Amino acid sequence: MTLLRAVVAELRKTATLPASAAATAVAVLGPLGITVLNAFSVRNAIRSGQPGLVAYTSPAEAAFSAAPLGTIGAIILGVVVISSEFTANSPDAGGGRQITATLAATPRRLVVLAAKAVAVVLNVLAAAAITLPACLFVADFVIGDLATPDDLGPTAARAAGAALYWTLTALMALAITVLTRSGVIPLIVLIVNSSLVSVSMVLTHVTTLAYYLPDAAGMRLFADDPLGEFEHALAPLTGGLVMAAWALGFLAVSSAVFTRRDA
Repeated sequence: MTLLRAVVAELRKTATLPASAAATAVAVLGPLGITVLNAFSVRNAIRSGQPGLVAYTSPAEAAFSAAPLGTIGAIILGVVVISSEFTANSPDAGGGRQITATLAATPRRLVVLAAKAVAVVLNVLAAAAITLPACLFVADFVIGDLATPDDLGPTAARAAGAALYWTLTALMALAITVLTRSGVIPLIVLIVNSSLVSVSMVLTHVTTLAYYLPDAAGMRLFADDPLGEFEHALAPLTGGLVMAAWALGFLAVSSAVFTRRDA
């Protein structure tokens, strides 16, 4: 089977997974909900004559402050496309695993993994293409004329950076799941790190080298620092390249393991 056919097959397979629908919902609805809350907070603070109550007064900041929640959806998607292959079917269906049928249809394992990676990238980018413009529109609509104007160029660059951040995170989640062959550990570790306590950001208070860890490296792709707390963070281009290098490294290791390990 050619790579194109394998990608089409993986896209169809992903579309049938209930968890992928949940991942898309998290990636779209989560940031939108947080953006609404952020925007109303900004509007209320400005109307009350106390803009100092909020860290920013621009629609872009209200939108991009919610972008990290979309990362959770990307993580879920990156995990389930692999973990679903190793989940045992019900006894009524024979109790087997999908990976057996997948490798029977596409014996070349690198093609399988590449097709899954492409499917993840396309799904995450589709979610980002819907979510990020919608968040920016909603924030601008809610705050209205009270907002501090945003420049189109930098805002578009940050939107592209957020989409790249989601995509690279999803690919790393995919690669880690290949290594664990289970979605439980990657989901717990990556979601907690992305939503509750970022180990990388905690370590930045100990050493600036922590900014070269994957999530901290890509932070400036979309996030601003209005309070000046992360002055040593990598620039967007440098951080994006470092994060991409981490993703490629994880994929290289997972590819080597996937091609040599028994299914």
